Amino acid sequence: MKTTLTPTAAAAALFLLQSAALAQTTPAPAAPASAPASGTAAEEKVERIEVLGIRAAMQRSLQVKRDADTHVEVITAEDIGKMPDKNVADSLQRVAGVTISSAGANEGGFDENDRVSMRGTNPSLTQTLINGHSVSSGDWFVLNQTGTVGRSVSYSLLPSELVGQVVVHKSAQASDIEGGVVGTVNILTRKPLEFRNPLTLEANVGVVYADLPDKTDPQLSALLNWKNEANTFGILAQAFSEKRHLRRDGQELLGYEQIAAGSAVANAHPDLAGVWYPTMIGSALFEQQRTRQGGLIEMQFKPSNDLTVDLTGFVSKMDAPNYNRNYLLWNTHFLNRGAGQSPDAGYVVRNNTLVSANFAPVAGTQYGVYDQISRPDAKSDSSFLNLDTKFRVSENMTFLTKLGTTRGTGETPTQDVAEWNTGVGSGGSWALNGTDRAADWSLGNANNASPAGVPLGWIFGDQNVKVNDRENWAQFDGEYNADAGILAGIKFGARYASHSRSSWGVVGQGPACKDSQGNTVAFDWSQQYFCPVGSQSPFDPANFPSGGFSTYPGNFGGGLGGNFPRNIWFYTPQQLADYNNKFTNRATDGSREDWNSEFGLRERSSSAYVQADLSGEGWSGNVGMRLVQTRESVVSNVAVSANTPGAITTSAFGPFLPTTVDHLYTDWLPSANLRIDLAKDLVARFAASRTMTRPDYSALAGWVALSPPAVQGGVGDGSGGNPDLKPVRSNNLDATLEWYFAPRALLSASAFYMDLDSYIGYGQVSKQFMTYSATNPQGSLDTYVLTVPVNTKGKVSGFELAYEQPVTSNISVNANYTYTDAEEKGGKPLVGASKNSYSLGTSFENDVFSARLNYSFRSKFYSGLDRSTAFSQDDVGNVSATFGYKINDNMSISLDGRNLNNPKLKYFALNEDQPRSIYVNGRQYYLTLRVKL
Repeated sequence: MKTTLTPTAAAAALFLLQSAALAQTTPAPAAPASAPASGTAAEEKVERIEVLGIRAAMQRSLQVKRDADTHVEVITAEDIGKMPDKNVADSLQRVAGVTISSAGANEGGFDENDRVSMRGTNPSLTQTLINGHSVSSGDWFVLNQTGTVGRSVSYSLLPSELVGQVVVHKSAQASDIEGGVVGTVNILTRKPLEFRNPLTLEANVGVVYADLPDKTDPQLSALLNWKNEANTFGILAQAFSEKRHLRRDGQELLGYEQIAAGSAVANAHPDLAGVWYPTMIGSALFEQQRTRQGGLIEMQFKPSNDLTVDLTGFVSKMDAPNYNRNYLLWNTHFLNRGAGQSPDAGYVVRNNTLVSANFAPVAGTQYGVYDQISRPDAKSDSSFLNLDTKFRVSENMTFLTKLGTTRGTGETPTQDVAEWNTGVGSGGSWALNGTDRAADWSLGNANNASPAGVPLGWIFGDQNVKVNDRENWAQFDGEYNADAGILAGIKFGARYASHSRSSWGVVGQGPACKDSQGNTVAFDWSQQYFCPVGSQSPFDPANFPSGGFSTYPGNFGGGLGGNFPRNIWFYTPQQLADYNNKFTNRATDGSREDWNSEFGLRERSSSAYVQADLSGEGWSGNVGMRLVQTRESVVSNVAVSANTPGAITTSAFGPFLPTTVDHLYTDWLPSANLRIDLAKDLVARFAASRTMTRPDYSALAGWVALSPPAVQGGVGDGSGGNPDLKPVRSNNLDATLEWYFAPRALLSASAFYMDLDSYIGYGQVSKQFMTYSATNPQGSLDTYVLTVPVNTKGKVSGFELAYEQPVTSNISVNANYTYTDAEEKGGKPLVGASKNSYSLGTSFENDVFSARLNYSFRSKFYSGLDRSTAFSQDDVGNVSATFGYKINDNMSISLDGRNLNNPKLKYFALNEDQPRSIYVNGRQYYLTLRVKL
């Protein structure tokens, strides 16, 4: 069997564990013949090599890696549009130093890996590009739209069928686009003129079965490529339509608080003063249907060997309706509020945490709360349009340009919500079991299976949420082949980009009384159901959703362990929608403007660089400098008094003042890379660079809450975002030794160090604001101490080991391991830093059959703050497998299994005695028929 493949870099080659038996004669995707530059004048160079099977391709890949000037890894699709995994992020986790996560923030993980990070840092510090340019993406989850808003790209919007190759840049050079403090992932799509045949038609028809929701859904994709006989014009069209169901069973503990010294409980039990306890413990059921549709069109025109013009358009849209239910024991409500209720005798304190407690029933006390939140039209999308040109003006001089635009949106137009006051007079208890097993908890004598007698507590939730992320760019690069001694060439260029991210017009709904015409009327708090006589009230049981109720699936929580409520009642999304449509206030006249969820940001960046490519006998490298200037304008809402000039006072959420802060930052980013052939089979690499990226959007533009000083001239306090944050900057060192000890074999070791001299953590800053009040109408300039994101320092160091080798003619093995030692100044943990991560894999292939098996692991890591409480993810490992069979030259079939070990996703607060949540998502199986004509 003969196949055409582009060579890949060795450290990632065997991580693909490609099913070569399925491969046919295909076009070779672009690949770096030497150190590739992300989105620069140095294009990902194309070299077409005919090899026999995947083993020969891997051998060539090792040679390409050996010849590269910079530290890169490459993953190449073995066939047209066929990555070795259903998700690009899954493939990347097999690269040493790369870790992945299945959540954009602290919403808890799902069954699909979504974010990519490198070398013990958070995903926002790893840059993702497509064909060397930026890509905007939206998030479907509302808390990622309005709460924790980072700069990472959602890989759930990037189908693997479109990918020809992924290049991971671990060391920087001046020609790289700035934005990746730790590194850059450059996703390369196929090019029309790289196909072998004038006409190529391919289709993938398959299904995916998810065992937890017990659903089977269709998966369709197709590719059509045509080029003329002269190979001067080609057009590529790809389309995809993929649907699947998700279900996540979980237990969530929504933060921890301390029992206040001097409180009734602490006075009765002095040993409980300052002890932590879980604020809420809940049985959480999340269900979702994801439908991803879109495609890519690319036209390539090459009228001569000196000119190439490439126009590419891409769009991916995901409809992601979801329904989240959480039936909760509300410990704060009865333990630490008002008079408080002491636990019964026999409570247990461990690690300064109240890990076990029982509370006897007290009539009228509310022990539970139940949130039902349906988001029927949640969605996200990503798109771009890019025009590339390459013009060789002489034998030694080439010019390249990029012009483009990208847009991503995340939308939650509607949240249908009801919060019920459960467990009234029921009593309650809990016993925490660490992170390996769900906690045991109970709402005493409450009937968890029926809504009978359960009153409405409140209706909440943002509506009309739409986050827009856009960037426009223009880039010019030049390459001059000098061939003057050790100076092999000079690269130079400039780039301008305008980036914006904003969310405006958010409506915060609330319960509403309705008159006979359906108009909203004011509450009358003196009435039993808070509504005027003669009006309809959402709190009146007679108006609750009709049509009966449902209960959680019979196997809910089966993989979690623990003894907790499982047979729980709920209303359907349609019942909630009907109820909310009738009994909510969603006014768009400004009276319900939830300015806490609004922000705006614009960045205009200009950059220029020069880079010298060097080479000599047995060595090569480059040195260069990149200059970056960022003009930043941040608009955030500040809570103020109604007397403040310009304050907007129409919102039910209080008066606020949109405040604009402008900054200008200049960064000089030097870099140097060196490759040395120490011996015939031994290569050393060294790299030094300074890199930067810009802070997360929510860190810059989050709303600011102020508590004015008690007396004029005093000091107030507050919290929120910090528009004065400087970019994250880092000084980096990288050293690698690669030993090619046998054909198709590699043993490598890398050491890295990053000095993050402007990392972003949490701290306090003093700022001055004008304070106005009825007694101080002229205002006074007062000092406030704000708890906000601040620039601090951090360090990351570690090493990577990689090994791959064929053990027989048909069987290969691979392994990698990464150790990371990372901390913020003062010994605090860095977000995203797993101390240990590794991947183990093996593959088999012959002419008709292929199989691969892989296990990936990452140890616990800190994920940030959630509800003012630390949030960390515990150890997690994942098993995946693929089996392929070649039916004939035009047809093949494959079976892919993901999450085969049904991993538990476990989270904790300050330590493992303070679990935050535990989830299972089940297994997924993809059966695909592949047809080529």
